[in-house]
Amino acid sequence: MKEQITFFGHDIPQPLASRMRPRAIDDIVGQEHLLGRERVLRRMIEQDRVTSMIFWGPPGVGKTTLASVIAHQTKAEFIEFSAVTSGIKEIKDVMRQADENRKFGEKTIVFVDEIHRFNKAQQDAFLPFVEKGSIVLIGATTENPSFEVNGALLSRCKVFVLKPLSKEDIRKLLERAVGSPEGFGKQPVEFEDGALDIIAAFANGDARTALSTLEMAVLNGDMVEGRTLVTIRDVEQCTSKKSLLYDKNGEEHYNLISALHKSMRNSDPDAAVYWLARMLEAGEDPIYVARRVTRFASEDVGLADPRALELAVAAFQACHLIGMPECSVHLTQAVVYMSLAPKSNAMEVAYNMAKEDAVKQLAEPVPLNIRNGVTKLMRDIGYGKGYVYAHDTEDKLSDMQCLPDSLKDREYYIPTEQGVEGRFKQRLESIKAWKREHGNNK
Repeated sequence: MKEQITFFGHDIPQPLASRMRPRAIDDIVGQEHLLGRERVLRRMIEQDRVTSMIFWGPPGVGKTTLASVIAHQTKAEFIEFSAVTSGIKEIKDVMRQADENRKFGEKTIVFVDEIHRFNKAQQDAFLPFVEKGSIVLIGATTENPSFEVNGALLSRCKVFVLKPLSKEDIRKLLERAVGSPEGFGKQPVEFEDGALDIIAAFANGDARTALSTLEMAVLNGDMVEGRTLVTIRDVEQCTSKKSLLYDKNGEEHYNLISALHKSMRNSDPDAAVYWLARMLEAGEDPIYVARRVTRFASEDVGLADPRALELAVAAFQACHLIGMPECSVHLTQAVVYMSLAPKSNAMEVAYNMAKEDAVKQLAEPVPLNIRNGVTKLMRDIGYGKGYVYAHDTEDKLSDMQCLPDSLKDREYYIPTEQGVEGRFKQRLESIKAWKREHGNNK
């Protein structure tokens, strides 16, 4: 492995996050779905059979750490590129050297942090060398590689999705840093009960944020009888916020999402934004909130304002793409919109009524006229007989029966007159009137 050292090298004190960076797989906290015993990525690293891959995940979850572990465990030359400072010339120079190394049986691993920042030409420069095996490319990105990495390059890389670390993972990481010689193990440091938990919650799954906050808290702690004492107040000053009573897996989690949901349903945007802020500032996953808002868009707004679902899905995508804290404004927009939108629960009522009948009558046969007669035998026994293609009719309607006989004339969707749904109600009433006039609903 080739390691580059700056002129100032080891004279500069490294940040805690750098000092605590693992050098072996067993030192990595989290990502059990990739690095647990017998998991594919762990086997690839341990057997030194690494192939081109992309690590995709939010900041601080271990993308660069994994590359560092590979660097220390591989027998290949390891070269790191920066998307900010590396141009086409630098890339091609290294690629030519990798080509030469390959002729002598040497493998070259190229790590590209923030690969999404490389433009198309820079990414294309890697492609021929990945294709012929001159290099193994490892990219790290916080952005969806489907959108940010060239299709040809992406198709030659295995994508591994890294998850945010749990609060328990972060707590374990903090305790290790406190006791480790690379951390604060060589100096007496004591933490007030609950202080580490506040840091773990504040980090929101980001190990780098957790360790940086821990380092700041220790530096701001008070010296008491030869030891450093870090209080909850010290931690709150470092995080610039009060610790909020919140447990993502406990009752308060459900109380707050219930408060948000009911505030939107009650058309109270101020309360809805308050409960949203309570959740996000306490460390709730914005994706979870976005999922709940998306559900609300159909459960409580529905066709009273069809655009509500579009906006909710757009907010969900924004949360996925950019994360906190930036996505807080997208969720605020969605929550305020849902609060002010006209309300209809007709979608939920319709499904629940249909579900009740469906569960009771799972064996009810599909009417022959709307079965697909794809073979002669099926057509001979009546599949598709009597089917009317609505587009061929003058009014684009038919009186053809589509429900089973036992459920004939059953009504599930009962539109309200709220917002746009009033127009849907008028349309449905005109359709039903047409069918009564033109046939016997056979």
